[in-house]
Amino acid sequence: MANTPFFKSSLRWLGLLSGMSFLSLAIQAAELPRLVTKNGKHALMVDGAPFLMLGSQTNNSSNYPAALKDVWPSVEKMHANTLSIPVAWEQVEPQEGKFDFSYVDVLLKEARERDVKVVLLWFATWKNNAPHYAPSWVKLNNERFPRVRKQDGDTLNSLSPLGKNTLEADKKAFVELMKHLKKNDKDHTVIMVQVENEVGTYGAVRDFSPVAQAAFNASIPAELASALNVKSGTWAEVFGKDADEFFHAYYIAKYCNEITAAGKAIKNLPMYVNVALRNPFNPGLPGQYSSGGGTDNVLHIWKAAGPSIDLIAPDIYFRDHKTVSKILDIYTRPDNALFVAEIGNDQPFARYFFPTLGKGGIGFSPFGMDDTDYTNYPLGAKDYNDQTIEQFAQHYRVIASMMREWAKLAYESNVWGVAEPLDTTTETQKIWNAEATPAEKEKYAKDKAAQLTQTLDLGLWDAEVTYGRPMFWIAPPEGNIPAAGGALIAQLGENEYLVTAHKARVELKPSAELAGKKYMIERVEEGHYENGKWIMERVWNGDQTDWGMNFTARAHLLKIKMASYTTE
Repeated sequence: MANTPFFKSSLRWLGLLSGMSFLSLAIQAAELPRLVTKNGKHALMVDGAPFLMLGSQTNNSSNYPAALKDVWPSVEKMHANTLSIPVAWEQVEPQEGKFDFSYVDVLLKEARERDVKVVLLWFATWKNNAPHYAPSWVKLNNERFPRVRKQDGDTLNSLSPLGKNTLEADKKAFVELMKHLKKNDKDHTVIMVQVENEVGTYGAVRDFSPVAQAAFNASIPAELASALNVKSGTWAEVFGKDADEFFHAYYIAKYCNEITAAGKAIKNLPMYVNVALRNPFNPGLPGQYSSGGGTDNVLHIWKAAGPSIDLIAPDIYFRDHKTVSKILDIYTRPDNALFVAEIGNDQPFARYFFPTLGKGGIGFSPFGMDDTDYTNYPLGAKDYNDQTIEQFAQHYRVIASMMREWAKLAYESNVWGVAEPLDTTTETQKIWNAEATPAEKEKYAKDKAAQLTQTLDLGLWDAEVTYGRPMFWIAPPEGNIPAAGGALIAQLGENEYLVTAHKARVELKPSAELAGKKYMIERVEEGHYENGKWIMERVWNGDQTDWGMNFTARAHLLKIKMASYTTE
């Protein structure tokens, strides 16, 4: 049989089919990453399927081959699947017209070896307002590459967004970077690119140079008037007291958009800008915060001026729940996928992983996650060690094996997430206990219990999330010290949900739609996802469900099915 023509022909066909299958897989694996939107929800598609960035961002100066040995251990310990790391204009074009991408090649090689995706951060014209990462031939030539001029005639370190030479030079270098990626990153290890870094200006509301002033006194661009549906006129006539800031935001956004569009024309990766935020409740004056950046008050300007920019991402260094919740709301929009591109790496920030994912966020990335002997305290942790990493690793671990399933649910179904809302610490608790009267303590306990109870509308069912309760008791919630809890819920069906939480109790109860009906927990499975399939490990029942589903610091993933019935 082995020597028959039929057998030999069959082998050839099998070999051809096998080769075709391999080619098909290779083509699928090489699909370009892209950001997609449907019904106001967003997904980052990587290798043809929704992908959740469990991110880790390095410190600013870790963008050299010698520093990478201090980066990868943190990525591994954190269970991150994506590394955000700078590539600086000064290192790829130290001399004008001469390019060196050797660092990028080392980075990509080492990332592939570890099966880690990369977000490249293009540090060029602006890095936190300043041109520090521009090459010397740019930042020392003020005549060719002009800086922002203040109203009193003095100049700032920030380069002007109206500098045409600056734009063309930056764009040329960025295009060369994208050409290098197109040629040398066929498997798309780089899944996203950040254009510039925390753009905007400190110390002035805008550029007051003669070139800028002429543009400011002219009519606003026709495309802006059309996008915002406003009448034409000068900036002052159209925008009044906001004219200066809106003008600066428009030209910075337009500048970033030109660079983005030029890069996408070479390799059409998702691209975004990140934001040095202003406080949404107490913003101060433009120039005290980064004027012209994508802050909450100029998002409409940025969206109009930057159509090639896929999203605007908040960098969060506020610690309190109220402010962070407001920021997440602001940057979650039908026209803006939520990506927490940076967040502090101290303990209080870790809980915001839950509401970020609950709002359908495509990624979450703590900043300063490497052992290069630098910390940005007080913005982040005072000390960097394994405990710092573990604050985030404990959440990443439970999601890592199911990140694609979660990303798909966030895009196609309904998801919810909450973080512990009170910012109580050990010290504030001690002060309260020492100074409060018994009556004040009683009122405080009731108020605290109410604030520590969060109710989510899941459709037929409501989820009640509370913090700091004994597992086997109805005692009111007292919260965790320090605040650390959170919960995530995804809808699998009308009566079925995927639930995980940290230091919290989750109870599912009938909504008003089920009024008059009896209800019960039909089944609670603990398990995990493996190759896209749910693997049941055990069933929770009795004590484990009678008092709600109680989650400690240990990771548990539950599939909960509820049922209602009538006694008639």
